[in-house]
Amino acid sequence: MEKRNVEIAVISDVHLGTYGCQAKELLKYLKSIKPKTLILNGDIIDIWQFSKRYWPETHMKIVRKLMKFVVEGVNVYYLTGNHDELLRKFADMNLGSFYLQNKLVMELDGKKAWFFHGDIFDVTMQHSKWLAKLGAIGYDSLILLNSIVNSLLTFWGKEKMSFSKKIKTKFKDAVKFINSFEETAAEIAIENGYQYVVCGHIHHPEKINILTENGGVMYLNSGDWIENLTALEYNKGNWAVFKYDARNFTKDEIEDGEDLTSKLDVNILLQKIKIEIA
Repeated sequence: MEKRNVEIAVISDVHLGTYGCQAKELLKYLKSIKPKTLILNGDIIDIWQFSKRYWPETHMKIVRKLMKFVVEGVNVYYLTGNHDELLRKFADMNLGSFYLQNKLVMELDGKKAWFFHGDIFDVTMQHSKWLAKLGAIGYDSLILLNSIVNSLLTFWGKEKMSFSKKIKTKFKDAVKFINSFEETAAEIAIENGYQYVVCGHIHHPEKINILTENGGVMYLNSGDWIENLTALEYNKGNWAVFKYDARNFTKDEIEDGEDLTSKLDVNILLQKIKIEIA
């Protein structure tokens, strides 16, 4: 597959280190694009649930691929989320073309774009973090159970199903929370003069124009790589939601000079960083 040139790619909510992470699919996507800028909009590594007992090789390959982007000079912005909030103490650090930040404002073709994870709008996160962490464990368990059920459905030739999506659409409070999240993000963006507001966190990919009495803004959400397998892409002044489709990735793409057992030499990355700093 020929790589697609992408001005900006945004991914979030990968949750490396959890059973629900679809690392194999994400790796195929990352190998299929040639971005100028890559924005990791939070919850890339799930530090809340990180365990040495579960860190598959495919998860490590994601880390290596991200490092390879940095070595190649791609601007990689890691914006912290709630599941990787421990990294916030190191915010505003940059090494070469890698930047660790809590939020990001960029000018895109004369318009201002505001990027941040979005957990600041989550009341549970602000006041009952223990409950949020308990919910995360429950969600990961639900995803694990869902994957087992889907394997059986596939074996029987039936369509896959998503427990999480069914729960979200069934309960009005979940739908209300998503709507409130989007509206709050839009209102604050408009107040600050931004034309785009780009979030993650709620695992709900979206691209909509929101109008309020104070103005309008385009709200975007990159979704996740657990259930939706989505990303945001910006090219020539336009945003689009990318949806992974296995039919377009029929084989595991191997990059030039790479084999299935190759390892990215960390020393190459460190040397690149030293050159940039000097």
